Amino acid sequence: MNPNDDEAGFGVYVHWPFCAAKCPYCDFNSHVRHKPVDQPRFAAAFLREMERMRERTGPRTVSSIFLGGGTPSLMEPATVGAVLDGVAKFWTVAPDAEITLEANPSSVEANRFRGYRAAGVNRVSLGVQALNDRDLRFLGRLHNVEEALYAIGLAREIFPRMSFDLIYARPGQTAEAWAAELKQAIGHAVDHLSLYQLTIEEGTAFHGLYKAGKIDIPDPDHAAQLYEITQEVTAAHGLPAYEVSNHARPGSESRHNLIYWRYGQYVGIGPGAHGRFVEDGRRVVTFTEKMPEAWLERVECEGTGVVDGEVLTREQEADEFLLMGLRLVEGIDLDRFERLAGRPLDWERVRLLQDEGLVEPVGNSRLRATAAGMVVLDALVAELAR
Repeated sequence: MNPNDDEAGFGVYVHWPFCAAKCPYCDFNSHVRHKPVDQPRFAAAFLREMERMRERTGPRTVSSIFLGGGTPSLMEPATVGAVLDGVAKFWTVAPDAEITLEANPSSVEANRFRGYRAAGVNRVSLGVQALNDRDLRFLGRLHNVEEALYAIGLAREIFPRMSFDLIYARPGQTAEAWAAELKQAIGHAVDHLSLYQLTIEEGTAFHGLYKAGKIDIPDPDHAAQLYEITQEVTAAHGLPAYEVSNHARPGSESRHNLIYWRYGQYVGIGPGAHGRFVEDGRRVVTFTEKMPEAWLERVECEGTGVVDGEVLTREQEADEFLLMGLRLVEGIDLDRFERLAGRPLDWERVRLLQDEGLVEPVGNSRLRATAAGMVVLDALVAELAR
């Protein structure tokens, strides 16, 4: 692959690893610190790691910057500004680049939001998660519904684009209750919603409670019903799915996430960040040190927090391309799969899956999962990758 083959764009992901509290369902690299974080020191380390990554990627045009976490809205606007200035120093930022910051409603205030906008953020993603106070408490969130709706309104006022997340398939959640909550959410949405089924991940507080029989999540049939309701309600209200868990008005899809799903290239900056980009003609994967203080010391001593990585084989690239691309309603480009894999898909296997109603062609150049295929996506990818 040519390093300048930007078929799906080039992004920069920056991970802010700190939270005010650890949510019981969260398995992300997030940490609670009871003393103030030295933000200027972390900002300087972000820039130093960017410099090293720039040496590896060469000159690129950045189409998306994503500040994730953790809780990036705990950063001061000056810290966000320093990070964005750093990206612009080491790469070329496209004039229409999408610049997203994740925020929690509990850490939102008007001056902080206006400061982020002045620093260059043009899209905010809010971790709302539920629109009733009982479930917000169950999910360990620090905000209530009133604060969530205030944050949504403020984001709509200040930023050109905004999204918020909800978690469904919560204990005791009925189909009727979810449909009503979803319609309420759509009434507050601008152009994008991320809607995730509650999953019990190992290493989380919920995992221990689930194993002890203290959390009763919906059975697979009920979860599938809630998923179907999600697709029907959002489509009926002009926010159809463009990916398994993401819904947008046409043209308002998350550009950064599309880089991932279209198998584009991106660098990962900060504690626990991952990157995937082309270096010396091959796609490499990078992993940084997860513990914030250890990452910080490593960057200050060595210039980077990268602790692991690999060069992908063509077969690995093709498998990842399938795994990511089939999450999208648009599906995968068959010619690009063949370029990555060095071979076409097994068309006999494709026809069998098509007969089972799990995949379908899109014209002569693309293949996508059907609605039934999306429900069993991991198994579908495994079949196609054989």
